[in-house]
Amino acid sequence: MTQALPLAGIRVIDYSHFLAGPYVGRCLAALGAEVIKVERPGSGDAGRQHAHVLDDQTSGYFLQLNMGKQGVSVNMKDPRGKAFMQKLCDSADVFIENYRPGALDKLGLGYAELSARNPKLVYCSISAYGHTGPDSHRAGFGLIAEAKSGIMQMVGNPGEAPPLLRISLGDMYTGIHAVAAINAALLGRVKSGKGQHIDMALYDTLVSMHEYAVQCYTLSGGTVLPEQTGHDMPTSTLYGVFRAQDGDLVIAAQVDDSWKRFAALVEAHGGPAGFGADARFDSLNGRNAHRVEILGVVKAWVAARQVADILALLDSVDVPCAKVQRIDEVIADPQIQARGMIVEQQHPRYGTLRLPNLPFRFSDCDTTIRQVAPDLGEHNAEVAASLGFSSAEIAAMQADGVLYEK
Repeated sequence: MTQALPLAGIRVIDYSHFLAGPYVGRCLAALGAEVIKVERPGSGDAGRQHAHVLDDQTSGYFLQLNMGKQGVSVNMKDPRGKAFMQKLCDSADVFIENYRPGALDKLGLGYAELSARNPKLVYCSISAYGHTGPDSHRAGFGLIAEAKSGIMQMVGNPGEAPPLLRISLGDMYTGIHAVAAINAALLGRVKSGKGQHIDMALYDTLVSMHEYAVQCYTLSGGTVLPEQTGHDMPTSTLYGVFRAQDGDLVIAAQVDDSWKRFAALVEAHGGPAGFGADARFDSLNGRNAHRVEILGVVKAWVAARQVADILALLDSVDVPCAKVQRIDEVIADPQIQARGMIVEQQHPRYGTLRLPNLPFRFSDCDTTIRQVAPDLGEHNAEVAASLGFSSAEIAAMQADGVLYEK
């Protein structure tokens, strides 16, 4: 590793909470930025009490999303706290927030005020609906955006209420889009000399994810709507989830060449005679038209075998497949271990932490974060000193709770 991390020398103020904003900050820290996490006095980021809670100070959720950051806690109700934040933002390249539009204007931390003081500031806002439009004032979380976006309606079994996705798709996908936008704005600043306001909405991001549903509807003149299909895709036979004797697996044999290899394999290992040579199934349209018949054969074939045996057979003919893994299996997966996707950190109170890594891979620098998430207000004094506050001023602010530490 010979290069400095790409964002070395960039200062980021992470004035966000819960998930989307903190995830952006963590990504920027991994890329080399100095990220300063700002929390309210007392309880700090509400994510400190989100699963899995370790004690009254923090949680696995907080540790995962805030590793690699410095931590300060500032009482904005005290004029000295506001002055501290203004100096901090004056020194920054990037400001991240995920409050309801207008909320930070009341604290003097809105884009208009901060950019007037620091025209080079790249200010990134993340909210449920964005800063414009009739719903911009409404509160929301990832769950709300998932429901509104049409994504939730497409999953689950026909006739049943859609299931929860169980991962925060809206927050994480919006977060990584924000990382891309921030880096683009920083690059643009090199030429323009000015920062700008980035307005990210969870709802926007999830609507942008539709790779087929929107165009199917618009290009069909409004006649084609996605439907719940359960465990497979009627427009991509064969592509779905199947139950074996000892677990579940997925098979992706929707491409013609893969299908031919798959069908021949099924026939050769106990499937119906002629299944591999049935001309009705040679094209995707043909397979879709005979989907129910095909599913009946495949489900029975899979149900008679164990997952490992099926995977071995499919791998032997290069048909994409995988076991549906539990989290313990994911963590133990040799591929995940080889890619370093579970990072280990040593925490002074909790010992060895094992948390998900980020998927960034650079040829000439290491983006793995080893620094644990900060305690509440842990770096108050260091950050204040970097802003030019004297030792006496820092001590007075600490004594009066303007700079809060727990």
